[in-house]
Amino acid sequence: MSQVFALPPPTVVAVAMCGLAMLVGGYLVISPGPMRLSLARRRPGAEPGPGLLQQSTTTVTQAIARLLGRRGTVGSGAVALELAGLKMKPQEFVLLLIAGTLAAGALGVLLAGPLVGVLLAAGVPLAAKVALSMLTSRRQRAFADQLEDSLQLMSSGLRAGHSLLQALHGVSQEMPRPASEEFARIINETRVGRDMAQALDETAARTASEDFAWVANAIAINRQVGGNLAEVLDTVGGTIRERGQIRRQVKALSAEGKLSAIVLMLLPFGVTGFLAVANPGYLTKFTENLAGYGLIALAAVLLFVGGLWLRKVTTLKF
Repeated sequence: MSQVFALPPPTVVAVAMCGLAMLVGGYLVISPGPMRLSLARRRPGAEPGPGLLQQSTTTVTQAIARLLGRRGTVGSGAVALELAGLKMKPQEFVLLLIAGTLAAGALGVLLAGPLVGVLLAAGVPLAAKVALSMLTSRRQRAFADQLEDSLQLMSSGLRAGHSLLQALHGVSQEMPRPASEEFARIINETRVGRDMAQALDETAARTASEDFAWVANAIAINRQVGGNLAEVLDTVGGTIRERGQIRRQVKALSAEGKLSAIVLMLLPFGVTGFLAVANPGYLTKFTENLAGYGLIALAAVLLFVGGLWLRKVTTLKF
């Protein structure tokens, strides 16, 4: 005789409630959300409030700004960013640096372990410093290359009857960056009451341009003794043009040496990467004992010294 198993009433109620809860939960997940009017339609002309991410970023940047203010490094950081041509505040740059350091460290830990993570995290600030130095050097070279055309525009404006300030304004309007930015800064500083000679000297120091220092001296002497400033600028421009030709010739002659230095610096990393793929066991011997780590440290020191020596050999000053 077959027996019929029946669930007790409390169990049936519990199963039914669980099923109903699952149905309600599924409906809430897949059902469309309530219709909401946008802020622009509810309040025309109202600006949307900052989101959670923007608020968090603002709080962190304010904390970094207070920390930099206590250490007195806000001014130097702003100057470094300005020389590199980056339009951002020091606290914003520090925030990006911190985020990049954490991301590089996490990526290194996930790929190769804690040691590689620490090395990658430590390499981010160094890479940022090198990048700032390269951007600053590139901006200074661009200003030096544009100086000849800038002087021609100035002398043309002076011959047309414009004042020196108007001639500088013409350069700031016609020349590309960074010359336009530097000349516009000279004009703005002069208009707020600063002496033009001081503004020109500071621009020469900021751009590390010996040629522009000559221009500043020529303008200062002309303002004291008088004379035809257009002819003076033409003479200075001719000298700068000849120096530029020599500079480009030296750059072309030293290009082969610089390329050789780059190849020699990248060769150890290329060989290491090839061995890591072709024969990984060959490199693991260096990480099994203290002598291997010592050899790695010695190779790094020798590579650093060799890089400095190659840079000294391939860098020519005149």
